[in-house]
Amino acid sequence: MDSSAKLTAGKDYIGVGVGAVILNQSNEVLLVLRKKQPEAGQWSIPGGAVEWFEKSTDAIRRECMEEVGLAVEIVRLLTVVDHIVPADDSHWVSAEYLVDIVSGEAGNYSSRENADVKWFPLDALPSPLTLPAREALGSYARLSSGESTRGQERTAPVS
Repeated sequence: MDSSAKLTAGKDYIGVGVGAVILNQSNEVLLVLRKKQPEAGQWSIPGGAVEWFEKSTDAIRRECMEEVGLAVEIVRLLTVVDHIVPADDSHWVSAEYLVDIVSGEAGNYSSRENADVKWFPLDALPSPLTLPAREALGSYARLSSGESTRGQERTAPVS
């Protein structure tokens, strides 16, 4: 392999990503309509790639600010998703967090990556949803209904 060739996360090697379940005071979830692969044209939770030497918790804070203009505080880890999409020749592992809004006004601050950003009631989600969105929202639903989330409970916020 040419050592000067640029490798692409999720294509040439497994990418590491993060995602955030963000709820407003009306218990609606913030979703973004993806323009880029993997799963372009589908609704997803805000998030993105973890950068070199960046903690996943720092990455989700950065991604929420860059993508949707919100400063957030991490409440807990919801799940880790094996985001494998053979049709897109894509392979990521993504940590999905539940976060609280600290400040900001939700909007589409990354229009090259997302076609739209909208709040949706949890009982009226759009279709199609990306795999990470489906798994993260499923984990949140189990958590909020009191079902076990297999030992992922936390007693304090993640730093």
